[in-house]
Amino acid sequence: MEIARNKVVTFHYVLTDENGERIESSEEKGRPAAYLHGRNNLLPGLEAELQGKRAGDQLKVTVPPELGYGLRIDDAVKRVPIKHLVRPGKLSVGKVVTVNTTAGPRPATVTKVGRFNVDVDFNHPLAGKTLVFDVKILDVRDATDEEIAHGHAHGPGGHEHA
Repeated sequence: MEIARNKVVTFHYVLTDENGERIESSEEKGRPAAYLHGRNNLLPGLEAELQGKRAGDQLKVTVPPELGYGLRIDDAVKRVPIKHLVRPGKLSVGKVVTVNTTAGPRPATVTKVGRFNVDVDFNHPLAGKTLVFDVKILDVRDATDEEIAHGHAHGPGGHEHA
């Protein structure tokens, strides 16, 4: 069965940057990833390359920033009062925190810690990076009616409802 819209795809991957530095691996996480194809549940550059592939296929996919997590936005680094952080705990450079903004809660990475304020970067940590995925497709199946209605894969590696 080929990967197409409304198929659930299960796959293992190793993610590196363009210099070969390992970022993460599904095997390190303990299980393969699963997603509902054609429903914007995966980086656009990776999803486009998986279209038409089958279980057992292995491929290397290079995803430029524009088709991954986007380009870095320099003015996305802001100084905010610590009181605007949701449960800040012990703050340190590199820690991901949630900031209450006028647009709602947003994740950000701490770049500098002060006494009353913290500098945070609202860019995704992988923004501006070319990503390389080594992918092994394990399974391709038809999505259930519930998965199609919800817009995502269910079960291990996908979304798990309580």
